[in-house]
Amino acid sequence: MQTSRPADTYNPTYFLASLGAGGIVVTFFMFLMFWIPHPGQPVPVFEDIMAAWATGAPLTQATIAVAMVGIAFFAFLNIKSLIGNLQSWAAFRKTPAYEALTNSNAEASALAMPLAMAMTVNVGFIVGLVFVPQLWSIVEYLFPAAMVAFALIGLLAFRMIGSYLSRVLGEGRGFNPEANNSFVQMVPAFALTMIAVGFAAPAAMSTAKLTVSASLILSTFLAVISVVYVLAAAFPAIASMLRNGVAREAAPTLMIIVPIVTVLSILMLRQSHGLHTTFDAHANSGETLVFLTQMLSIQVAFLLLGGAVLKAQGYFKDFVIGSKTSPGSYALVCPAVAFSVLLHFFANKGLVGAGVVEKFGAGYWAVTAIAIAAQIIAIVMVLRLNRQHFRRVDAAAIPAE
Repeated sequence: MQTSRPADTYNPTYFLASLGAGGIVVTFFMFLMFWIPHPGQPVPVFEDIMAAWATGAPLTQATIAVAMVGIAFFAFLNIKSLIGNLQSWAAFRKTPAYEALTNSNAEASALAMPLAMAMTVNVGFIVGLVFVPQLWSIVEYLFPAAMVAFALIGLLAFRMIGSYLSRVLGEGRGFNPEANNSFVQMVPAFALTMIAVGFAAPAAMSTAKLTVSASLILSTFLAVISVVYVLAAAFPAIASMLRNGVAREAAPTLMIIVPIVTVLSILMLRQSHGLHTTFDAHANSGETLVFLTQMLSIQVAFLLLGGAVLKAQGYFKDFVIGSKTSPGSYALVCPAVAFSVLLHFFANKGLVGAGVVEKFGAGYWAVTAIAIAAQIIAIVMVLRLNRQHFRRVDAAAIPAE
């Protein structure tokens, strides 16, 4: 008897399965980033983790174990899913379905490919920090290599965006404004922000002025373009949604603003650190607290909006908990991941940094508990959706006439 799975009907939105797993890697890295001492560099490395393990209490050791296992497992899922998607994408490009995709509004969803690729580069860097001894001794050589990788992914993204906009704006064909009733058109902007935050990493971690300068310039360039793209895509989509309601299977994209905000927030924090350490430009802790509060406020607004619409449409009942499947369901993982990560920064860089709460005090754990709850939701959702979409089931037998 033949077996089948929903993912056999390929859609580039499945790149979000890789993206979601990669985002969960970042949530586990937050445990090490903010709970493990790492003197001498802005991020924890293998030596810091091993030192904390050797001298830490059982709870510290348990935390390290959970973080390292989580990073290893979801990094594996991230890379496995990316490779599988790239193989499926290569086959998909030879089908009539690809021709239909590239002559419709949905072509924007193909930018999930460079988005996922950029996330995997970030995941690779985290895996190196956590598992590779003495990596920090050669990190100044790795930063230019990483920027080259992000530049190549950026060129791919711009090529895809250029092809799409040339068809829509230059040739005036294949775009239906009435079917633009979601935020799918923001996927290209999301891809650019993910590449931009990768470019911003050396600004926070490098001590070479040229590397930091290149990091600041390139990340700013992409960040500005991504914000312009978000604004350009948002207003026509909102107008279409007000006229026609939200497209049901694309409804999770209403919350795409949440991960975009987290990625841009981390980018700005990285740039601020680089400006401080390299160019002696200072931002005080109060400004950081207000900035992170503003970013969280935007996220909460879109989480409430998206949640209300999804509930009204019965989306969770059908596509997440129920038996129906839609590749767009993977877009629900990103907001949970992004909210969790930004809450960790809010607790540590915002509240603790400004002296509002004491680190590891009751107020600190109250905020952190919300971040961990969002992380658990993301983990459960990835495992559930992977089971729904990628598990093979027996196809129903067709009786003979």
